[in-house]
Amino acid sequence: MSVEAIVHTEFPKGYTVLFGADEKVIMAPQSEEHSSTIRLMQIDSALTLGRHAKVTSHVHIDFPADENSAPDLAILREDARREGKRYSFEDVLLISEVVSTSSARKDYDDCTAKYGRYGIPSYLVVDPYAQEVVLHTQPTATGYIGAHTHKYGTGKLPIPLADGRTFTLDLDELPRPAPEADVR
Repeated sequence: MSVEAIVHTEFPKGYTVLFGADEKVIMAPQSEEHSSTIRLMQIDSALTLGRHAKVTSHVHIDFPADENSAPDLAILREDARREGKRYSFEDVLLISEVVSTSSARKDYDDCTAKYGRYGIPSYLVVDPYAQEVVLHTQPTATGYIGAHTHKYGTGKLPIPLADGRTFTLDLDELPRPAPEADVR
């Protein structure tokens, strides 16, 4: 799809449109809860790590073997430098994915294995439908050794980062889906 065609295309409401490598257009459904959760995590990162912390959302990160990702949220080392237009997986301290109705298996299984395999120190799965977060720590070649579940509404969750800083996620502020949308 050419840039001209993209500019004049009206994409369906409720989807995030990402432009990947090799001119691929990726459309992902996005709920209000999904979008609001990412925004609140960005706010929490600014409050606990500072306004100028290197935090990205939906920005491609290079992994080996062309397994690139554009996670919902990534916290990077302070000295991270882009290689071309992207950061390397080696710069990542924490990745968070927000579960949507279409991404549960990918977020819980595929991403857990992938991010662990590449040594991402902390992987956080935020699930508005289960109203819980799962913090994965201690990466291994097949995933993570540690997995700690925390329910929404249980206060602030301090997450130590590999560089000594702490990212604190306010579990009381995470948005919950409307009752009729509570289907995965």
